Amino acid sequence: MGTIPHLSIIKGPTRPVTPSLLHKLFENVAVGPGQNNTALIYEENDQVRKTTYSELNATTNKMARAIHQLITTNSLPRNKDGDYIIAVNMVPSDRLVTVLLAIWKAGAAYLPLDHAFPGPRIEHIVREAKPVLIIYDQDSPFYMNTYKMSYDELVEQSKNKTSTTLADNEQVSHVKDDLAIVLYTSGSTGVPKGVRLPHRVIQNRLQWQFKRFPYTSTEKVCIFKTALTFVDSVSEIYGPLISGLTILVVPKAVTKDPQQLVALLEEYKIERLVLVPSLLRSLLLYLELQKTEHLLGNLRLWVCSGETLVVSLSKEFYKYFPENEHTLCNFYGSTEIMGDVTYYVVPGLNELKHMDKVAIGVPIDNTAIYLLDQQFRPVKSGDVGELHVSGLNLAAGYVAGRDPDKFVENPLAVDPAHAKLYRTGDFARIEKGILIYEGRTDSQVKVRGHRVDLSEVEKAVAAIEGIEKAVVLCYNPGEMNQSLLAFVTTNTLMSEHQIEAILKEKLTSYMVPQVILLESIPLLVNGKTDRQALLKLYENTNNNGHSIHEVEMNYDGVCPSQKEAAKVLFETVASVLSRSARGVISVNSNFYEIGGNSLNSIYTISKLNEQGYHISES
Repeated sequence: MGTIPHLSIIKGPTRPVTPSLLHKLFENVAVGPGQNNTALIYEENDQVRKTTYSELNATTNKMARAIHQLITTNSLPRNKDGDYIIAVNMVPSDRLVTVLLAIWKAGAAYLPLDHAFPGPRIEHIVREAKPVLIIYDQDSPFYMNTYKMSYDELVEQSKNKTSTTLADNEQVSHVKDDLAIVLYTSGSTGVPKGVRLPHRVIQNRLQWQFKRFPYTSTEKVCIFKTALTFVDSVSEIYGPLISGLTILVVPKAVTKDPQQLVALLEEYKIERLVLVPSLLRSLLLYLELQKTEHLLGNLRLWVCSGETLVVSLSKEFYKYFPENEHTLCNFYGSTEIMGDVTYYVVPGLNELKHMDKVAIGVPIDNTAIYLLDQQFRPVKSGDVGELHVSGLNLAAGYVAGRDPDKFVENPLAVDPAHAKLYRTGDFARIEKGILIYEGRTDSQVKVRGHRVDLSEVEKAVAAIEGIEKAVVLCYNPGEMNQSLLAFVTTNTLMSEHQIEAILKEKLTSYMVPQVILLESIPLLVNGKTDRQALLKLYENTNNNGHSIHEVEMNYDGVCPSQKEAAKVLFETVASVLSRSARGVISVNSNFYEIGGNSLNSIYTISKLNEQGYHISES
């Protein structure tokens, strides 16, 4: 008789979760023994603002009353889903966190916008989600006719309100879900879609974190550095706030600069950090350049998510950080499953030698993973199947009921908690009880942790007047030299840079591809696009040793005594950016605006150091 094959289903531990609204958990801290502890720290213009739990609680109560009064007085309606949503477009600061808590206390959910979003994206989000209110620090014509108020106006309207805890009749309510947050992601149809995250889903994710990776007795300050539009920001903010710890709010400029970021992590003795692998690589490169020993010795828990973590980078981590003192983790998930649904503690150098992939691990509490075939049948253990998720980490669908085929009935469930399945679009297999990621079923990639659907970018490129054909591909996804590419044919005289400039008005910055003009798109014998030929064309062009000469360099404004240094600097920048340079290199160029990022900035510094030029990154 043959053995019964094991099926590819893994369940995380079942643990009770007592439903509670997250701001109520915060209030428990704010009126308890820790009420005088510091909740928020924010540094601005050499000034440090500190807010205690008691102060934050009082301020957010007053703001919540002002928000509730505005909604009720003006009879502002719920959206089509029955949700009260308030959009927020503010730069990261202590004030931003205050507004988010106030929105929850008023009974509403928040929807982050970003100043970096192009106008049409903001307009689509506002039109579809129909927020009752937009709170901003910078006005925009793309808010349309939505009721709006600036942060300063909210503060002014809050002044005469009481600071006591709000009663039930001082809060609005959603029709069906305890909705907390709406986050918009890239959509396969070419249109962004909003993920609806209830309080109970966030609570399950946080409760697992507190049990599996608890805060230590020496952990006093945590950082909030991730963009609010990105799901990892949720645990960065509310993990500390419902645990009585301090949040250090990090400005955007600091997160782009490894030198400033490392200094901040050192100053506040930060013990845990969530980051995308590309930022980890950037930090490791920076640390290697420094002669100071034991930098970031306090930072014991490093959590990678949002992109593929490769073995080579894991090895680099443990070459710098002793594995008995520091832990590197690989978390897997997406916005629809509260960011993290499986996790893997990466082993040390000895075990990494025998691995060709870093696993994505095992499910978190109260969740299950199914690897299914096209007929929704579990594949045999060891076979590749599409990864589906059930349990308490699932979002409550999309805004306006978009893409119902992504959240489906679970034909394999007995427990009502697992009645729904989320189709991730990822492939995986199980090896010795551990999940191994095996790629995508569609055209989605991750760029600096952000989900990008290539079809959405391709649609935006093809819509430009004069473009005949456009093919958008990702070169070396997940690797250090990953690039988003748009191969284009036109019937006009537009340049690559002109096309990119148009795309910057239509797409978020991380979605803007490097445009490559071609006379024709290569085809296979069956008439389909030869994608491999296009990628090989890009690779050969970038590696032929002549790409530096394709970058325009302008030495106007360079004084004669600095001409030699400028030549070294410009040519080094050109060699690092190569064809991805988004403009002329000159004394007035901003490195980050012409194609630079935190990773290749470190490479640039390293190359300059090798040539005897020592500069700081600031």
